[in-house]
Amino acid sequence: MHEDDGIVDELKPQAVKAAGHSYSPYSQFPVGAAVASLTGRIYTGCNVENASFGLTQCAERAALTAAIADGAIPGSLPALVIYTPGLRAHPPCGACRQVMHELMAPDSLVASCCDGDDVKIWRRSEHLPEPFSPGALKHITHKDP
Repeated sequence: MHEDDGIVDELKPQAVKAAGHSYSPYSQFPVGAAVASLTGRIYTGCNVENASFGLTQCAERAALTAAIADGAIPGSLPALVIYTPGLRAHPPCGACRQVMHELMAPDSLVASCCDGDDVKIWRRSEHLPEPFSPGALKHITHKDP
């Protein structure tokens, strides 16, 4: 077991419930996510697929944007738990890792769990080494045509 099982145990039921609302007719892979705020509020999201695959919304980003839409401060969210069905915990996709990096707290925890005992846990520095950050946008130089 892991030192952070408490937060996984707290958020996993919410993530499982969110996965039950998934719209995943193409992949048949329902994913749910639950994110905790500093105030203890829990936000959930599920994957919502689209025939135009680029328009698909991942569960992680759905939960994070729900938290921000409700007033959570970007960069403050302490924990996110991902649930995927089956006996293997799956990592988040690259797009979700980028969004998690910007919206979650510097010492945040991301955990992935499943129907079995497999749990994967990352800290922010582990799930996305060398992220693209807002600071990078300040260093853009424009050349005159």
